[in-house]
Amino acid sequence: MTGLARSSESTLKLMTSEVQYVSDESGDTTAVIVPIALWREIESERETAYLLKSETMKRRLLEAKERQEGLSIEAVVEKLGI
Repeated sequence: MTGLARSSESTLKLMTSEVQYVSDESGDTTAVIVPIALWREIESERETAYLLKSETMKRRLLEAKERQEGLSIEAVVEKLGI
């Protein structure tokens, strides 16, 4: 396991240990409160999974990931005149 993976795993364990459960009067769990960093990670995973359902989007994402050329933000701003 790499240092980054270990760090990420440690961070995830820390965040999940901070999860809070909300219960009703009967003791039934009705909600969960999670740290915002964990929530953002969950949302990102859900969005990626949704996009990968489409073969077209999956192909586009993989092409974009492999793409080496591109424009700098400065070049885009100049090109758009903003």
